[in-house]
Amino acid sequence: MSIKKIQILRTDSNFEREKLVRPFGFKGNYLTELWQIVSKLESDSGINKIGLATQSVLYGDAKLFTTYSEAGGNALMYALVSEVLKLVGKSTFTNPVELLDNLLPETINSAKRITGKPDLHVNFIYNALVSIDNAAWMLYAAENNYSDFHSMLPEPYGYTLSHRNNKIGVIYQVSYDMPVAEIQRAAQQGYFIFKIKTGYPGSPNEMLERDKDRLTQIHCALKDMRTHQTSNGRLLYTMDANGRYKTKESILSYLEHAKKIEAFDQILLYEEPFEEDYDEDVSDIEVRIAGDESIHDEASALKRLQQGYSALVLKSIAKTLSLSLKLAQLAHKHNVPCLCADLTVNPILIDWNKNMASRLAPFPGIEMGLMEINGDMNYSNWQTMMNYHPCANASWTKVKNGIFELDESFYLDNGGIFKQSSHYQGMFTTKF
Repeated sequence: MSIKKIQILRTDSNFEREKLVRPFGFKGNYLTELWQIVSKLESDSGINKIGLATQSVLYGDAKLFTTYSEAGGNALMYALVSEVLKLVGKSTFTNPVELLDNLLPETINSAKRITGKPDLHVNFIYNALVSIDNAAWMLYAAENNYSDFHSMLPEPYGYTLSHRNNKIGVIYQVSYDMPVAEIQRAAQQGYFIFKIKTGYPGSPNEMLERDKDRLTQIHCALKDMRTHQTSNGRLLYTMDANGRYKTKESILSYLEHAKKIEAFDQILLYEEPFEEDYDEDVSDIEVRIAGDESIHDEASALKRLQQGYSALVLKSIAKTLSLSLKLAQLAHKHNVPCLCADLTVNPILIDWNKNMASRLAPFPGIEMGLMEINGDMNYSNWQTMMNYHPCANASWTKVKNGIFELDESFYLDNGGIFKQSSHYQGMFTTKF
């Protein structure tokens, strides 16, 4: 089948602000709300599609986050979305990967001008592109009569996502100030993989000591709990410092503490421990090290693999599906496992992420797909947001005993991403 050249005729966007239950801490700071962005693209054939994104300025550029008010930082990112949509208008593309590649250089220049930050982190830029990229994928699928996630992936990306996991282990995120009683309740509900946010605010020494104390606190609460989802019945921990650590010695000290309190054997991986410019070899660290924020193209991912990183974190809902496909392909080539992390996204975006996690090779140590979700524990308005999902009542949207169970209906429905959300469609007063 020949692939159509798609010409964009019109664009539009809108957003909603969603409050969080409590301040959500990571990267040494706190969020209180997240903006949900909707972008709309129409082609010259009259087909129009929308794409969603959840903005996280703190994830995208932590220094910029501290420079502006929280709403001010979000306004800057949304201004970038609006500017990029002007670039997209009247443009043509064969597939969304090509479109993103073409947009990126000018988008970077626009982002630096809008924010006034010459050293703006590229993850801020990718986050701003997510809704546009998702809309482009939906338009591309409609124009070419693709009706499922896998068939719409252009070569050579399809073979990279060729698995069909029937289970996905759900990573339960533990922020700085989440009450221990809440963590225990999650374990009682069946969650068995806990992502512990490290990198507390403070000096490097204060941070390390607070991180150790927090691990002790959590492990004491969970160490005697058991699960049917792991081979030995023990719960699993992952850690995520979001690039807050400066030296290997600090991580080694943290892991020695984990050994001392008998938590070490339950650590599945440690995510992005070091600052982005850290270039030492990490292959001698005794746990699997995964790259996240420091991976924003194939070259940076390859650099991390050469340093001894042994897993890649994919964030199609934070850095675009188009980029994540490239990173998944690189990981596949190097026989490195991947997991999918959250950005505290809305329910529909969870299933965008789930489409990727379900098709990746099973993660070593649990032998199932692996992804994080945390929106249900962080949004004040979560149940209402769930009702915006066109497949809100499907069994595969529910976590059961710490996993998503994926039957044939999930793959037939593709997580519902091809179906219309009347709520988000209704955010546009101008119909085209």
